[in-house]
Amino acid sequence: MQLSKDTVKKIMFLIVFTIVVAVVLFHFDMVISVFHFLLKVVSPFIIGIVLAFILNLPMKFYERVLFPDKAKENYKIIKKTARPISLLLSVLSVLGVIILVVFVVVPQLYESVVGLGQTIQDFLPELEAWIMSMFPENQSLLDLMTEVDFKWDTIINQVINFLKNGAGNMLNSTFVFAKGLISTVTNVFVGFILALYILLQKEKLRVQMEMVMKAFLSDKIYNRIQEICSLTYKTFSSFITGQCVEAVILGCIFLVVLGILQYPYALLISVLIGFTALVPLVGAFIGCAVGTFLILMISPVKALIFIVMFLVIQQLEGNLIYPHVVGNSIGLPSIWVLVAVSLGGSLMGILGMLLFIPLVSVIYTLFRNYVYCRLKIRNTDES
Repeated sequence: MQLSKDTVKKIMFLIVFTIVVAVVLFHFDMVISVFHFLLKVVSPFIIGIVLAFILNLPMKFYERVLFPDKAKENYKIIKKTARPISLLLSVLSVLGVIILVVFVVVPQLYESVVGLGQTIQDFLPELEAWIMSMFPENQSLLDLMTEVDFKWDTIINQVINFLKNGAGNMLNSTFVFAKGLISTVTNVFVGFILALYILLQKEKLRVQMEMVMKAFLSDKIYNRIQEICSLTYKTFSSFITGQCVEAVILGCIFLVVLGILQYPYALLISVLIGFTALVPLVGAFIGCAVGTFLILMISPVKALIFIVMFLVIQQLEGNLIYPHVVGNSIGLPSIWVLVAVSLGGSLMGILGMLLFIPLVSVIYTLFRNYVYCRLKIRNTDES
């Protein structure tokens, strides 16, 4: 029996696929270790590509608005300087947003931490009186509240003594932390330099990549890769742009509502919620938890109202704002968004959460189109 070339290719593919699956199943720990090692090696390049993609969005805006095509055609100096100036403005814009958030959050957070001790001391007697009024007949609870003696200065001294006594154990932890911090800063710096080179020469790099693919790939595969790259770019750009706009809108809503209700730490909580809302699903709840804790130290009733208000605003934002701002460009069901966030967070932390949602969306769209195509072919054959 003579086999065709397509049949031989399918058999070879099944054999290789079976071997790969067997290796992954029987040596799963080793596969994970190798994956983490490779991820560590290529992390500067991943960071560079991500930074280049993020900076490319405002850079394209500045280049389109400040340097139109007619000006580039008529003046060579404008054509030469348009890209560097636009890139510089893009970097300054991103840094400006980060610095603005830091200068708004850090001072108020410092004041909150400094005044937290006195706030807790003032809050505990009120909590004790509230518990006694709610449970006046529970003698054991009343005795416990009477015996509790909260002294902020004593706790601070105990923490200092603990740090002194555990200095030897902390030295190793500090060394590990410093090593990890230096490695992270180095990767980010290398990635940033790589991002600058990519953006300054992106047209040249694109032409080179197209030449390489045309030289080694068939037209069918080349066109397919072009379609996938176009889909990936649209999905990622829509996701990042929409997520940033949605975070700004959410932060502004909280700022207006908390300002009208005269809540404490209104600006700090609004900025935290807006900034953490960049992380899908779980981000805004982190800001809510911090805001609830800060308000709780001043007024438990206001803290409870704040939680209810947060849930209401989240529902409005999820059902009205998010679909219109981000649109259907992600096209990913909620269950797969949760899977993408969990998988990306476990592998790459917060960056993974942001990266895996559009990545899973692209995979989901490609697989869905493939399934529809197969069903269409099968229905045609049956008819």
